[in-house]
Amino acid sequence: MSSTPEIDVARSEDDVVAAVRAAMETGSAFEIVSGGGKRNYGRPVEADAILDIGGLTGILKYEPEELVVSARAATRLTEIEFALAARQQMLGFSPADWSALFGGNAGAATLAGTVATNACGARRVKAGAVRDHIIGCRFVNGSAEAIKAGGSVIKNVTGFDIPKLMSGAFGTLGVLTELTFRVVPKPARVASLALSCDAEDGLRALREAARLPVDPTGLSYLPETALAACAAARAANVNLDPGAALIRVEGPGEALDEKLVILKKTFDRFSAQILDDAATDALFREIGDGTIFAGREGDIWRLCVPPSEAHMAAVLTRAQLWYADWAGGLIWLRLDANEDTARHLRGITAKYGGHATLMRANVDARARLAVFEPEPPARAAITASVKAAFDPQRIFNRGRMVEEL
Repeated sequence: MSSTPEIDVARSEDDVVAAVRAAMETGSAFEIVSGGGKRNYGRPVEADAILDIGGLTGILKYEPEELVVSARAATRLTEIEFALAARQQMLGFSPADWSALFGGNAGAATLAGTVATNACGARRVKAGAVRDHIIGCRFVNGSAEAIKAGGSVIKNVTGFDIPKLMSGAFGTLGVLTELTFRVVPKPARVASLALSCDAEDGLRALREAARLPVDPTGLSYLPETALAACAAARAANVNLDPGAALIRVEGPGEALDEKLVILKKTFDRFSAQILDDAATDALFREIGDGTIFAGREGDIWRLCVPPSEAHMAAVLTRAQLWYADWAGGLIWLRLDANEDTARHLRGITAKYGGHATLMRANVDARARLAVFEPEPPARAAITASVKAAFDPQRIFNRGRMVEEL
């Protein structure tokens, strides 16, 4: 792999096809870059060149009445969100912008990067992940073929759902050129109830809130150390000791007030604080974007476990700075990236179920360690066969998820 790889700039799908065809002829591989904000997420790519698709931008079609939007792959999330907000709509999975977490500027996230890493925020607990909202895409495969998959209308999918397969594939199966999503109406109002409690009580309260008839769209727990590191919490004067369980609810004014009454009555054993729309939006965006860790030294892991096991899993990690999202199903941790930590965290996931991912670390650590949870042999064989079907010469982002694949 060259220390100074060449950069091939693609401004159209035809340019992408030409770049892939050239790579096939020379036997080379390239790293796919749209905005570049997540290049340090995953293993170091084994590439001879960079394919920059940052020129593939712009909204192609937006049909508010049909709740569908299509755009070129490198369109920034901010552009999409601005256009949707003008019609009181949004992407339902609350896309996460991890740009600042990796040392960049917030707002740099693109559609392609969001899909490739399945980057979703706190609304996943209610609305699902990126893959649950993408309904169509265009991409170029490893045989230099431009392929359309899915559609531009919301319907039941039959057969092999390729758009979902592309979500979380880290660009290893093809070069995305266009993406189509279903969108949802923006809520009329948003608020959250912050409960003062320790981690065990807080995580239990989140699971209890998930079963209430209030339809929560955010269920997060921030220990005192995470609250102190959270700019949005400080701005909203959320000073709850020893931590805060955060329950977000949405709806028209009267309906939202009723939900808050139910929550306050259910959790009257805790001291509580109500946060308004602006404070709630800022707080849950910071939680989803991981910016509690932005600008702070240290390696970052993410641990996915059953919510019922979240408290014990968090205790066993021995992390000093951590917080939980998705009612405890996701735990963000600041821990050193080394063999001992990897072995320890994956011992926890083996015990409780789930997986551990090294989210942020230097290039040496990401080359040395298994960034993603190692797959059992049967699943690894399926992964290799899917890669071979889409990218037989291993042109795209080689090694980013699995060494040499």
